[in-house]
Amino acid sequence: ELKSRRFWRAVLAETLGSLIFVMAALGSSLPSPGQGCSVPLVQPALAVGFTVVGLGHCFGEISGAQMNPAVTLAFLATRKLDILRTICYILGQCVGATLGAGILYLTMPVKSAAECYVNKVNSEGNAGQAMGMEVLVTFQLVFTIFSVEDHRRRETGEPGNLAIGLSVSAGVLTAVRPCTLSLLIALYGIALLCVDLPRMYPG
Repeated sequence: ELKSRRFWRAVLAETLGSLIFVMAALGSSLPSPGQGCSVPLVQPALAVGFTVVGLGHCFGEISGAQMNPAVTLAFLATRKLDILRTICYILGQCVGATLGAGILYLTMPVKSAAECYVNKVNSEGNAGQAMGMEVLVTFQLVFTIFSVEDHRRRETGEPGNLAIGLSVSAGVLTAVRPCTLSLLIALYGIALLCVDLPRMYPG
């Protein structure tokens, strides 16, 4: 399979899709001048939802437009993907997320990036609560994707990408306040660039 052009097209699709997704997630969270780090939640939620719908149309037929290691692992667990494709997809997703975050990081003032995009837990919560919220919103996303896949096998013309995009938006609206995270992959790249481990795990 490593010699297959179709296989590498799928890996490239996951890399490019993750790059675009992360840039949309972080770019839509960029505050206006004088706004501090406060951005209305609906802004990034709609941006990532619309981005997922668009990327689903662009890459859905090539790789499935998973763009999330949790989704890819769910497909592996249900035997919809083999181990080789799973590993390559996840590597591509992480590379794409890191590149997307890096590109955006380089276009922003260093101070804004360090203050607004540091990967940290809300001051009123803890790492365990943030992880629990992350698991819940990732579960509802994966559940939606599997439901859409089941629908597509039985019906044609079903607007599955819209359902998945709305699920991502719902996850952002639910989880971004408690943990400043979004469905595992969205802030993966920026975490590598400006992670704040003492803030995430005090003591």
